[in-house]
Amino acid sequence: MKSFKSIVSKVSTVKLYKGKTIFIIALCWTIFDFLFFLQRIFSGAGSAKYSAPGVNLGKEIAVREINVFLISLIIGYILVSPLRNYLRNSSLGKNLFLKTMILVLASFVMNFFIYVTYEWLIAGHTLPTSVQKFYHNMFYTRWLIQKMPEWVMLFFLTLLAMEVNEKYSRGVFINIMLGKYLQPREENRIIMFLDLKDSTPIAEKLGNKEYFKFIRDFIIYISEGMIQHDGRIYQYVGDEIVTWWPASPINAKKAVASLITARKELNKSSERFRRRYGLVPEYKAGIHAGVVTVGQVGIIKKDLVMSGDAINTAARIRSACTDLNQKYLVSKAMIELLDFKEWQTESLGPIDLKGKNQDMELFVLKI
Repeated sequence: MKSFKSIVSKVSTVKLYKGKTIFIIALCWTIFDFLFFLQRIFSGAGSAKYSAPGVNLGKEIAVREINVFLISLIIGYILVSPLRNYLRNSSLGKNLFLKTMILVLASFVMNFFIYVTYEWLIAGHTLPTSVQKFYHNMFYTRWLIQKMPEWVMLFFLTLLAMEVNEKYSRGVFINIMLGKYLQPREENRIIMFLDLKDSTPIAEKLGNKEYFKFIRDFIIYISEGMIQHDGRIYQYVGDEIVTWWPASPINAKKAVASLITARKELNKSSERFRRRYGLVPEYKAGIHAGVVTVGQVGIIKKDLVMSGDAINTAARIRSACTDLNQKYLVSKAMIELLDFKEWQTESLGPIDLKGKNQDMELFVLKI
């Protein structure tokens, strides 16, 4: 019998990430609904049925929140997968319109199932009667108008968090909301610059349009490695990917592991690249660890920017890969974090990096 780990290892990293996102959405919505529910009960704003004699409030809450969690999984899946894929190449107007309609419809569906579940499973009415009571409340009272705003607000915050995380990488939404980077902050990070090898001759061979498709496919498979090992993708610049991790020995090993995983993903897709483009992409990477300054910049268009010597050095190390004919180069700061054995790395000695006043010792990763 196959182990759980072996089964999970065959699932796409992006799908695992989407599954985790869907679960977090459902869990957060359930928690927020539970808090909203308690607030209404204890403030006296809730329905009288919850405070009626003989009502088993614990049972009511359990049925309600199981209901909310299961429906949230479905809605979360729609938001994270099919809806996002469908709207990926849509205009902004169409994007906003469809998402607004989804928000309103999702709010209606959530309230429908919560109400009908209570009337059917708890109050003991038949299913047709429960649906009829919902219909009556919806059209003949202001009940639905009172119930929907909290769900619309929650869905809106969820979409906002997803958009922020998609732009700045996952885990950034809370920091942005709390204004963590309104003032520049210094952070110790591992920075990886990775780009396509021999990009100029490939572009000349394929032409502009096909080369763009080639780069897009290349980035998808490379990103698998970054995502699987908790890398935060900072930016894409042409055929270049800049990724970072908080500096620590564990994350240093994750950065190296991401290179190995990315290579495996490309190898598994080599036949696809060969059939479509007539070649298989290769890449080179430079990694450095050091202090960077992080903060929000811009007025009309805001962005979260890293600056400092560490990020410039990482870029120079990546450029040195071409000059020294190496695939993976790292700085001594990374070697100290990695604590690799001697046979896993090879020192190239002091190297004159463009733009640096002093030579820097670089190491080849033997992976």
